[in-house]
Amino acid sequence: MPKTIRELADELKVSKQTIQYHYQRLPTKNQQKDSQGTNMISLTAERIIRDKVAKPLVAKDQQTGSKKVTKTSKENNELIATLRREIEDLKSQRDKQLATKDQQISSKDRQINHLTKLIDQQQQLQLTTVTENKELKEHVHKLSDLIEISNPGQKQQVNDKEDRTHNNKNWWHFWK
Repeated sequence: MPKTIRELADELKVSKQTIQYHYQRLPTKNQQKDSQGTNMISLTAERIIRDKVAKPLVAKDQQTGSKKVTKTSKENNELIATLRREIEDLKSQRDKQLATKDQQISSKDRQINHLTKLIDQQQQLQLTTVTENKELKEHVHKLSDLIEISNPGQKQQVNDKEDRTHNNKNWWHFWK
């Protein structure tokens, strides 16, 4: 649960200015404000600040020769619990993202299958059209051949008829 700068300072037995100093040097993603604009320290930010505040204390204790431990097992347990919660939250977020990606991939697979079917249908239709066009060309060619075969006879008949008409005109010409 987020804490205020005063709460963390009291807990670590340091001044508010010390916590404020380290808080201002955190990455902006770790700096939070509540609805009233008060700086709030998240669990991640608290861990970072604790590490920074604890290091000088350990160094100071080593210089004085004190065997005083700055972090108690209770604080360590709290930190471990906090980290475990963060890990669980991250795992949950990851699982949600993976589920979303799985749905998107499934949707894309359905789209690909649909488009593949449409392409197959289009290719079949095109093949049918090409086959029908070929058959029609062959039919037209056969009809053209039949017309050419039948045309010479028709031409001869037309020519004979024209000749008779011409001869008849000439014959009638003499009787007038």
